[in-house]
Amino acid sequence: MQSLSEVRLDSPRESDGLWPAQRRKILDWLVIETRGERFIDNIFVEMCQRLSEAGVPVTRATLHFRIHHPQWLGARILWRKGLAEAEIDTYAYGVEDSAQYQNSALYEINNGADEVRRHLDDPTAEGPDYPLYDELRAEGLTDYIVWPLYHTLGKRHAITFASDRPGGFDADDIAFLTDLLPALALVSEIRLKNRLARTLLETYVGPHASEQILAGATRRGSGVTVGAAILICDLRDFTKLSDLWPRDDVIELLNGYFDAMSEPIERHGGEILKFMGDGLLAIFPLTDPCACSQLLGAINEAQAALSRLNEESLSKGHDPLGYGIGVHVGDVMYGNIGSRKRLDFTVIGPAVNIASRLEALTKELKRPVLLSRAFVKKAGCAAQLENLGSYALRGLDEPIEVFALSSSK
Repeated sequence: MQSLSEVRLDSPRESDGLWPAQRRKILDWLVIETRGERFIDNIFVEMCQRLSEAGVPVTRATLHFRIHHPQWLGARILWRKGLAEAEIDTYAYGVEDSAQYQNSALYEINNGADEVRRHLDDPTAEGPDYPLYDELRAEGLTDYIVWPLYHTLGKRHAITFASDRPGGFDADDIAFLTDLLPALALVSEIRLKNRLARTLLETYVGPHASEQILAGATRRGSGVTVGAAILICDLRDFTKLSDLWPRDDVIELLNGYFDAMSEPIERHGGEILKFMGDGLLAIFPLTDPCACSQLLGAINEAQAALSRLNEESLSKGHDPLGYGIGVHVGDVMYGNIGSRKRLDFTVIGPAVNIASRLEALTKELKRPVLLSRAFVKKAGCAAQLENLGSYALRGLDEPIEVFALSSSK
């Protein structure tokens, strides 16, 4: 296979001997030999180490990406000479309005500049003296340069290099680094989009389902039968609230409610499979022998969080939120269901239906949490619960013995 350096032998810099072989190998490595590395931060660290070994005086370097994540606007990957691993920081939405960002070289790059460079050891250098430059001088750095890193369709990210060599980067260093950028852009975009696909799937279908989908579980009807403890939760009178309250207040309320429910579920090993309007469906796979106790722990924490949320609502003059939770245990079919072109990765089966019926029964019995005899037996927690007797549930031939949390009297 012809190497990248061989393809580019007509380059004036190479023919003049300004690109030693060690530097040319970096391009070949970046394009050809990084295919087995999944993470761009690992590639970036090794690239910087190779640059340093090849005589390019890189002492510090960063990659700045804008990412599609529900919590973060962007991320920074930082390498310093001597670090075996990169430092990764994330930036929340709203950082673009901060004085720190607007008074930076990155702000210039993101607003169209093709290059920002500062000779840090030159007191007569022209241009803004950004606060970061003082930090870089304190690290003993002499030269700092920022370039845009272009991905497809004009998407701009940014890369920085800094040196501690007296005088900083020379013309040959700059020429080599700029020729390296297109290859790095290709390599980084592939990894960023792979991470984006994984993040979006985790955001919308959960971590376990996303793994299944990325592993190839995309055919309609494909799935497995799993044993699970099932939790279904629904808000009370949400339709009335959504009709009466301003839209933004309704969205804030709903997000607060889902945070109160979701974070304890995920912290205790559960997986939220879907949000259904003002409700959610979650499972705790029985492959974890503590799944049932974990589910109960999640409910206890969620109820405490919902109580705090209701206190805030009352302080604003709003009525407290009511909710109902139904809990059951059993086998469910976990997989792809839907039309030919639109699938939902979810669980179905009689056990899910029973959990749903129990959640509906909370309205009648005025108890926020109801659990089936099957779950209570599996969890071994009957002594902690109140037996409410047996109830006929829609669609079932036999009544179901129902329990409630003792604290919910």
